[in-house]
Amino acid sequence: MSGTEPEKVWRAISVPGFRDKWLPREDLADADPVSTAPGEEIRYAMRDGEPPFLESVVTFQVRPGADGGSVLRVVHGLTDKRLVLRKVRAANNNGPRMMLAA
Repeated sequence: MSGTEPEKVWRAISVPGFRDKWLPREDLADADPVSTAPGEEIRYAMRDGEPPFLESVVTFQVRPGADGGSVLRVVHGLTDKRLVLRKVRAANNNGPRMMLAA
């Protein structure tokens, strides 16, 4: 964000009146942040507006840029407990040997 100072970017992502202009309250599971490190990072819980209403967390990180502007990093990850990660066996044959009946 060349030319925009970190403090201004921080206000845009952390002050509800500014944030609601680009991240509507109805997209959030809760309007209050999950966590915050003032001036550096803020995390919000989100919930999809359509079934299956998956839950996620979006993290916004702000830091000064090398050119005097700002760097805004956005990380959005699913956190919904209904999603179960299954162990996937490798396609190669590095696993234990199995005996098969003929």
